[in-house]
Amino acid sequence: MIFSDKNRLLELYNAVNGTDYKDPDLLKVNTLKNAIYMAVRNDISFVIGSRMSLYEHQSTYSENLTLRFLFYVSDLFSSITRDINLYGRKGVKLPAPRFLIFYNGEEEMEERKILRLSDLYSQREENPALELEAVMLNINQGHNQKLLDDCRTLKDYAEYTARVRKYAKGMELDDAVERAITECIREGILADFLKKNRSEAKKVSIYEYDAEKHIRMEREDAMAEGIERGRRETLQRQIEKKRRKGLNAAEIAEILEEEEETIKEIMEKMEKEEILV
Repeated sequence: MIFSDKNRLLELYNAVNGTDYKDPDLLKVNTLKNAIYMAVRNDISFVIGSRMSLYEHQSTYSENLTLRFLFYVSDLFSSITRDINLYGRKGVKLPAPRFLIFYNGEEEMEERKILRLSDLYSQREENPALELEAVMLNINQGHNQKLLDDCRTLKDYAEYTARVRKYAKGMELDDAVERAITECIREGILADFLKKNRSEAKKVSIYEYDAEKHIRMEREDAMAEGIERGRRETLQRQIEKKRRKGLNAAEIAEILEEEEETIKEIMEKMEKEEILV
Protein backbone atom coordinates (compact mmCIF):
# COMPACT_ATOMS: atom_id res chain seq x y z
CA MET A 1 0.00 0.00 0.00
CA ILE A 2 2.69 2.45 1.02
CA PHE A 3 5.06 1.92 -1.89
CA SER A 4 2.39 1.82 -4.56
CA ASP A 5 3.04 5.56 -4.59
CA LYS A 6 5.77 6.14 -7.19
CA ASN A 7 7.44 8.93 -5.22
CA ARG A 8 7.90 6.67 -2.19
CA LEU A 9 8.96 3.78 -4.41
CA LEU A 10 11.61 5.92 -6.12
CA GLU A 11 12.84 7.04 -2.70
CA LEU A 12 13.22 3.39 -1.71
CA TYR A 13 14.97 2.46 -4.96
CA ASN A 14 17.47 5.32 -4.57
CA ALA A 15 18.18 4.33 -0.97
CA VAL A 16 18.79 0.69 -1.90
CA ASN A 17 20.97 1.42 -4.95
CA GLY A 18 22.71 4.63 -3.94
CA THR A 19 21.21 6.45 -6.94
CA ASP A 20 19.63 9.89 -7.16
CA TYR A 21 16.77 9.63 -9.65
CA LYS A 22 14.32 12.54 -9.39
CA ASP A 23 11.52 11.71 -11.81
CA PRO A 24 9.07 9.06 -10.50
CA ASP A 25 7.66 8.67 -14.01
CA LEU A 26 10.88 6.83 -14.91
CA LEU A 27 9.44 3.90 -12.97
CA LYS A 28 7.31 1.46 -14.91
CA VAL A 29 5.43 -0.62 -12.34
CA ASN A 30 4.56 -4.14 -13.53
CA THR A 31 3.48 -5.85 -10.32
CA LEU A 32 1.48 -9.04 -10.90
CA LYS A 33 -2.17 -8.28 -10.23
CA ASN A 34 -4.15 -11.17 -11.70
CA ALA A 35 -6.29 -12.51 -8.84
CA ILE A 36 -6.25 -15.99 -10.42
CA TYR A 37 -2.56 -16.20 -9.56
CA MET A 38 -2.78 -15.04 -5.95
CA ALA A 39 -0.43 -17.86 -4.95
CA VAL A 40 2.33 -16.25 -7.00
CA ARG A 41 1.37 -12.60 -6.66
CA ASN A 42 4.38 -10.47 -5.83
CA ASP A 43 4.47 -7.35 -3.68
CA ILE A 44 6.15 -4.83 -5.99
CA SER A 45 7.98 -5.14 -9.29
CA PHE A 46 9.03 -2.32 -11.56
CA VAL A 47 11.44 -1.41 -14.33
CA ILE A 48 13.73 1.60 -14.33
CA GLY A 49 16.29 1.96 -17.10
CA SER A 50 17.25 -1.55 -18.15
CA ARG A 51 16.79 -3.13 -14.72
CA MET A 52 13.75 -4.84 -13.24
CA SER A 53 13.46 -4.84 -9.47
CA LEU A 54 11.29 -7.32 -7.60
CA TYR A 55 10.67 -6.31 -3.99
CA GLU A 56 9.06 -8.50 -1.36
CA HIS A 57 8.12 -7.67 2.22
CA GLN A 58 8.18 -10.57 4.68
CA SER A 59 7.32 -10.74 8.36
CA THR A 60 7.79 -14.53 8.38
CA TYR A 61 10.97 -16.04 6.97
CA SER A 62 10.70 -18.81 4.38
CA GLU A 63 13.45 -20.70 2.61
CA ASN A 64 11.16 -20.93 -0.43
CA LEU A 65 11.35 -17.23 -1.26
CA THR A 66 13.75 -17.80 -4.17
CA LEU A 67 11.39 -20.35 -5.72
CA ARG A 68 8.52 -17.89 -5.42
CA PHE A 69 10.69 -15.21 -7.05
CA LEU A 70 11.34 -17.64 -9.91
CA PHE A 71 7.58 -17.97 -10.46
CA TYR A 72 7.16 -14.18 -10.29
CA VAL A 73 9.90 -13.35 -12.77
CA SER A 74 8.79 -16.13 -15.13
CA ASP A 75 5.28 -14.66 -15.24
CA LEU A 76 6.67 -11.15 -15.69
CA PHE A 77 8.96 -12.19 -18.54
CA SER A 78 6.03 -14.02 -20.15
CA SER A 79 4.01 -10.82 -19.94
CA ILE A 80 6.83 -8.66 -21.34
CA THR A 81 7.37 -10.98 -24.33
CA ARG A 82 3.73 -11.79 -25.00
CA ASP A 83 3.72 -10.09 -28.42
CA ILE A 84 7.28 -11.00 -29.39
CA ASN A 85 8.27 -13.85 -31.71
CA LEU A 86 10.42 -16.00 -29.43
CA TYR A 87 11.26 -18.34 -32.32
CA GLY A 88 13.04 -15.66 -34.34
CA ARG A 89 16.82 -15.52 -34.76
CA LYS A 90 17.22 -12.21 -32.97
CA GLY A 91 17.61 -12.45 -29.21
CA VAL A 92 14.97 -10.84 -27.01
CA LYS A 93 16.24 -8.01 -24.80
CA LEU A 94 15.08 -8.40 -21.21
CA PRO A 95 15.51 -6.10 -18.22
CA ALA A 96 18.02 -7.59 -15.79
CA PRO A 97 16.16 -8.67 -12.64
CA ARG A 98 17.19 -8.00 -9.06
CA PHE A 99 15.45 -9.65 -6.15
CA LEU A 100 15.15 -7.96 -2.78
CA ILE A 101 13.35 -8.96 0.42
CA PHE A 102 12.61 -6.52 3.24
CA TYR A 103 12.29 -8.55 6.43
CA ASN A 104 10.73 -7.22 9.62
CA GLY A 105 9.59 -10.35 11.45
CA GLU A 106 10.06 -11.08 15.14
CA GLU A 107 12.39 -14.02 14.49
CA GLU A 108 16.01 -12.92 14.95
CA MET A 109 17.71 -12.42 11.60
CA GLU A 110 21.07 -11.08 10.41
CA GLU A 111 21.44 -7.66 8.76
CA ARG A 112 21.87 -9.06 5.26
CA LYS A 113 21.36 -12.57 3.97
CA ILE A 114 21.81 -14.06 0.51
CA LEU A 115 19.24 -16.68 -0.49
CA ARG A 116 19.89 -18.96 -3.46
CA LEU A 117 17.53 -21.13 -5.44
CA SER A 118 20.21 -23.84 -5.58
CA ASP A 119 19.95 -24.20 -1.78
CA LEU A 120 16.63 -25.93 -2.42
CA TYR A 121 18.05 -28.52 -4.81
CA SER A 122 18.01 -32.05 -3.40
CA GLN A 123 21.51 -32.55 -4.76
CA ARG A 124 24.20 -29.91 -4.39
CA GLU A 125 25.85 -28.71 -7.59
CA GLU A 126 29.00 -26.63 -7.81
CA ASN A 127 27.76 -24.69 -10.85
CA PRO A 128 23.96 -25.07 -11.01
CA ALA A 129 22.46 -24.62 -14.46
CA LEU A 130 19.63 -22.56 -12.99
CA GLU A 131 20.38 -20.11 -10.20
CA LEU A 132 18.55 -17.18 -8.64
CA GLU A 133 19.96 -15.02 -5.86
CA ALA A 134 17.89 -12.79 -3.61
CA VAL A 135 19.12 -10.35 -0.98
CA MET A 136 17.20 -10.20 2.29
CA LEU A 137 17.59 -7.03 4.36
CA ASN A 138 16.50 -6.82 7.98
CA ILE A 139 14.55 -3.57 8.40
CA ASN A 140 13.69 -3.97 12.07
CA GLN A 141 14.77 -1.15 14.34
CA GLY A 142 18.51 -1.27 14.99
CA HIS A 143 19.30 -2.95 11.67
CA ASN A 144 20.50 -1.52 8.34
CA GLN A 145 20.39 1.94 9.84
CA LYS A 146 21.90 3.68 6.79
CA LEU A 147 19.18 2.29 4.55
CA LEU A 148 16.50 3.47 6.97
CA ASP A 149 18.13 6.89 7.25
CA ASP A 150 18.26 7.17 3.45
CA CYS A 151 14.61 6.18 3.07
CA ARG A 152 12.43 8.03 5.55
CA THR A 153 9.30 6.15 4.47
CA LEU A 154 10.88 2.77 5.17
CA LYS A 155 12.15 4.02 8.54
CA ASP A 156 8.66 5.27 9.45
CA TYR A 157 7.15 1.94 8.42
CA ALA A 158 9.62 0.10 10.66
CA GLU A 159 8.68 2.42 13.54
CA TYR A 160 4.96 1.94 12.95
CA THR A 161 5.11 -1.88 12.88
CA ALA A 162 7.37 -1.91 15.95
CA ARG A 163 4.74 0.08 17.87
CA VAL A 164 1.92 -2.21 16.79
CA ARG A 165 3.87 -5.25 18.03
CA LYS A 166 4.84 -3.52 21.28
CA TYR A 167 1.30 -2.43 22.15
CA ALA A 168 -0.28 -5.73 21.03
CA LYS A 169 1.60 -7.48 23.83
CA GLY A 170 -0.40 -5.60 26.46
CA MET A 171 -3.76 -4.78 24.88
CA GLU A 172 -6.30 -5.97 22.32
CA LEU A 173 -4.91 -5.93 18.78
CA ASP A 174 -7.59 -3.53 17.54
CA ASP A 175 -6.68 -1.03 20.29
CA ALA A 176 -2.94 -1.56 19.72
CA VAL A 177 -3.22 -0.69 16.02
CA GLU A 178 -5.44 2.32 16.75
CA ARG A 179 -2.95 3.62 19.33
CA ALA A 180 0.00 3.13 16.96
CA ILE A 181 -1.81 4.96 14.14
CA THR A 182 -2.86 7.86 16.38
CA GLU A 183 0.65 8.28 17.81
CA CYS A 184 2.34 8.07 14.41
CA ILE A 185 0.03 10.71 12.90
CA ARG A 186 0.64 12.99 15.89
CA GLU A 187 4.42 12.50 15.67
CA GLY A 188 4.68 12.82 11.87
CA ILE A 189 5.47 9.13 11.25
CA LEU A 190 3.82 8.04 7.99
CA ALA A 191 1.39 10.80 8.86
CA ASP A 192 0.11 11.68 5.37
CA PHE A 193 -0.39 8.04 4.40
CA LEU A 194 -2.13 7.10 7.65
CA LYS A 195 -4.41 10.15 7.55
CA LYS A 196 -5.58 9.33 4.02
CA ASN A 197 -5.82 5.57 4.53
CA ARG A 198 -6.57 5.24 8.24
CA SER A 199 -9.39 2.69 8.12
CA GLU A 200 -7.79 0.55 5.39
CA ALA A 201 -4.35 0.69 7.05
CA LYS A 202 -5.92 -0.40 10.32
CA LYS A 203 -7.77 -3.29 8.68
CA VAL A 204 -4.67 -4.49 6.82
CA SER A 205 -2.46 -4.14 9.91
CA ILE A 206 -4.82 -6.26 12.00
CA TYR A 207 -5.08 -8.88 9.25
CA GLU A 208 -1.31 -9.02 8.68
CA TYR A 209 -0.52 -9.23 12.40
CA ASP A 210 -3.04 -12.05 12.89
CA ALA A 211 -1.68 -13.89 9.83
CA GLU A 212 1.89 -13.52 11.08
CA LYS A 213 0.87 -14.78 14.54
CA HIS A 214 -1.03 -17.72 13.01
CA ILE A 215 1.96 -18.79 10.90
CA ARG A 216 4.28 -18.49 13.90
CA MET A 217 1.95 -20.59 16.06
CA GLU A 218 1.65 -23.24 13.33
CA ARG A 219 5.43 -23.48 13.15
CA GLU A 220 5.71 -23.73 16.94
CA ASP A 221 3.03 -26.45 17.01
CA ALA A 222 4.81 -28.36 14.24
CA MET A 223 8.10 -28.10 16.10
CA ALA A 224 6.54 -29.29 19.36
CA GLU A 225 4.86 -32.15 17.50
CA GLY A 226 8.20 -33.14 15.97
CA ILE A 227 9.93 -33.09 19.34
CA GLU A 228 7.18 -35.22 20.89
CA ARG A 229 7.30 -37.68 17.97
CA GLY A 230 11.06 -37.99 18.38
CA ARG A 231 10.70 -38.60 22.12
CA ARG A 232 8.15 -41.36 21.60
CA GLU A 233 10.26 -43.03 18.91
CA THR A 234 13.23 -43.05 21.28
CA LEU A 235 10.99 -44.42 24.01
CA GLN A 236 9.75 -47.17 21.70
CA ARG A 237 13.31 -48.30 20.97
CA GLN A 238 14.11 -48.37 24.69
CA ILE A 239 10.95 -50.33 25.46
CA GLU A 240 11.71 -52.85 22.72
CA LYS A 241 15.16 -53.51 24.17
CA LYS A 242 13.74 -54.04 27.66
CA ARG A 243 10.88 -56.19 26.36
CA ARG A 244 13.34 -58.50 24.65
CA LYS A 245 14.93 -59.07 28.03
CA GLY A 246 11.59 -60.34 29.34
CA LEU A 247 10.68 -57.27 31.44
CA ASN A 248 7.02 -56.36 31.91
CA ALA A 249 5.41 -52.91 31.63
CA ALA A 250 5.76 -52.08 35.31
CA GLU A 251 9.46 -52.96 35.37
CA ILE A 252 10.15 -51.01 32.17
CA ALA A 253 8.27 -48.00 33.52
CA GLU A 254 10.36 -47.99 36.68
CA ILE A 255 13.65 -48.25 34.77
CA LEU A 256 12.73 -45.54 32.25
CA GLU A 257 11.02 -43.36 34.90
CA GLU A 258 7.81 -43.17 32.89
CA GLU A 259 4.15 -43.69 33.82
CA GLU A 260 3.19 -47.36 33.60
CA GLU A 261 0.06 -46.46 31.59
CA THR A 262 2.24 -44.70 29.00
CA ILE A 263 4.47 -47.78 28.68
CA LYS A 264 1.45 -50.09 28.37
CA GLU A 265 -0.09 -47.88 25.68
CA ILE A 266 3.12 -47.88 23.62
CA MET A 267 3.61 -51.66 24.06
CA GLU A 268 0.04 -52.35 22.93
CA LYS A 269 0.52 -50.15 19.86
CA MET A 270 3.80 -51.93 19.03
CA GLU A 271 2.14 -55.34 19.36
CA LYS A 272 -0.71 -54.31 17.03
CA GLU A 273 1.75 -53.08 14.45
CA GLU A 274 3.62 -56.40 14.65
CA ILE A 275 0.38 -58.30 14.08
CA LEU A 276 -0.45 -56.15 11.05
CA VAL A 277 2.98 -56.76 9.59
